[in-house]
Amino acid sequence: MEKITIVKEIYIEAFKNWRSYILEHYFKVFSWLCFILIAFAAYALVFRVSTGFSFSNI
Repeated sequence: MEKITIVKEIYIEAFKNWRSYILEHYFKVFSWLCFILIAFAAYALVFRVSTGFSFSNI
């Protein structure tokens, strides 16, 4: 638990005065893009499983 607290303090200290408009919006867009890609991959997996796709070459 102590290590998690130390990492949290380092993270907060590193980004305390971080106010670059471009970087701030870049990370917001990047996080939404990652979320959309993960949702798309989950949808593709569910679609393949529901249609009976065989995942092996055997």
